[in-house]
Amino acid sequence: MAQSYTPGLKVLMNTKMKKVRQLPLKGKVLVQLEDEVNSDTIVASTFIPGNVQMLNVARQLNVEVDSVPDCMLVTVDSKVTKGQVIAESKGIFGLFKSQLKSPIDGTFTNVSNVTGQALISEPPIAIEVDAFSSGRIVEIIPEEGVVIESKGALVQGILGIGGENKGTIELLADGPDEILTKDMINSNHKGKIIIGGSYLTSEVFDHARKIGVNGIVVGGFDYTSLSDILGFNLGVAVTGSENLGISLMITEGFGRISMAQNTFNLFKHFNGKIASIDGSTQIRAGVIRPEIVISHSDEIESKKLLEKDMIISENSLVRIIRSPHFGKVAKVISLPTQLLKMESETMVRVAEIEFPDGKKVTVPRANLELILY
Repeated sequence: MAQSYTPGLKVLMNTKMKKVRQLPLKGKVLVQLEDEVNSDTIVASTFIPGNVQMLNVARQLNVEVDSVPDCMLVTVDSKVTKGQVIAESKGIFGLFKSQLKSPIDGTFTNVSNVTGQALISEPPIAIEVDAFSSGRIVEIIPEEGVVIESKGALVQGILGIGGENKGTIELLADGPDEILTKDMINSNHKGKIIIGGSYLTSEVFDHARKIGVNGIVVGGFDYTSLSDILGFNLGVAVTGSENLGISLMITEGFGRISMAQNTFNLFKHFNGKIASIDGSTQIRAGVIRPEIVISHSDEIESKKLLEKDMIISENSLVRIIRSPHFGKVAKVISLPTQLLKMESETMVRVAEIEFPDGKKVTVPRANLELILY
């Protein structure tokens, strides 16, 4: 029988992991090498310039542009408050003066006697990066960030949205095949990461978001609904920057798919523990998986997957990890030994697979990932 080795998603009760926490631009690192940090410890910070407001002083005061600097009542680099008078015309014999008030709080940064305009910058915006998970600082990236080594449980998913969040794990499903329904989620779940079984609808997702749930983990979700939430087609699958206030991680694929039993058992074991979830996903060069990290120091033996456990063969259940069938689940029908030429003119090993609706297609083996139960 033909076989194919494939890496799978990590589901580990106890492992060591390293995570880079880095600022988007240079700033200040706030911790030292070997420091122990919690998930909410701020490890680096910086400021980005605020928006700039441009004021046409000459027009608003009805004066010549070259006289604008003489009309200013504030100096460059001085702080101004909203409603403060920052410029005033000379008027006629000291009467009939016109005034200009600052529309925002900020800093007066420039005035021009060529354009007659003045600039006010809004206060700089603070950017802070936290540790994400508890651990130890093992490397300092000067002026940019750190590398943190953590110990705990790690669960990766096939796809996620919503970026980073934290919360207490709350297992709502009784089994990995149970659907997460609206009546299972209430105000007690605000700020928590709730764990379902096989599926939830977009209506239930919206309900959880309105309540203030921080994260949701389920086996499957509807492809169309997910695209509607994101506002774009998931062919490339690059997510994580969405400002949703909630993170969603799908562990198996699109449609109603039972969560892998090992994954469900892990969440059951850590029910009530604090966890960090990151929905960021990138299915292309430099793959990024959505993940949940549960920091702990318990001596738990994590099941080690042997190479034979990661082999795809006939009748294996697989998920497709690249377009045009990204996220779909199928069964392997055969693994032809001969190479097949793709549209890109490359010769690759392929698999013949069958979807639940009976449709059969041929795809590169590199596009498949084994579903472990």
